[in-house]
Amino acid sequence: MPLPREQVYTTDDIYALPDGERAELIDGQIYMMGTPSRIHQKLVGQLSRIIGNYIESNHGSCEIYPAPFAVFIKKDDKNYVEPDISVICDKSKLSDRGCEGAPDFIIEIVSPSSRRMDYYKKCALYAESGVREYWIVDPEKQRTMIYRYEDDAAPMIVPFEQDLAVGIYNDFMINVSKLL
Repeated sequence: MPLPREQVYTTDDIYALPDGERAELIDGQIYMMGTPSRIHQKLVGQLSRIIGNYIESNHGSCEIYPAPFAVFIKKDDKNYVEPDISVICDKSKLSDRGCEGAPDFIIEIVSPSSRRMDYYKKCALYAESGVREYWIVDPEKQRTMIYRYEDDAAPMIVPFEQDLAVGIYNDFMINVSKLL
């Protein structure tokens, strides 16, 4: 007797969700998204503002997009994510749909409902898709996990009170504790 086949979903299924429902698609599997907390939203807003101000004051070419922002990370119809913050430096990846390919820098703010996704599923997806730098900002644990995939280095765990160097820039530091 054959094993039952697992349902494989596509971006068409994401777009067919009822209004107000948000989900992500990783390797053909749908993962529903919960409502973010106040702290989550505050950190998204503050980090977006600080990074955007840095880019603008340095006449940078990168663009920053907070969620909800569509990222078709593998340029296929089986992977669709909405990172909390996406920084895209290659403007040819930007379309009216969102980002077509991997952003250079992604930040996810951990919520209790997103912990496994952010630390495992998305970490693996971002590593294999060409994201240069990935931060997991964890308000519950008061730390940030930093992955610099292009350096092929071990992840760093940085307490909120310590300044974080943004790897895709040479001279940019962020202290998460000052944003709360």
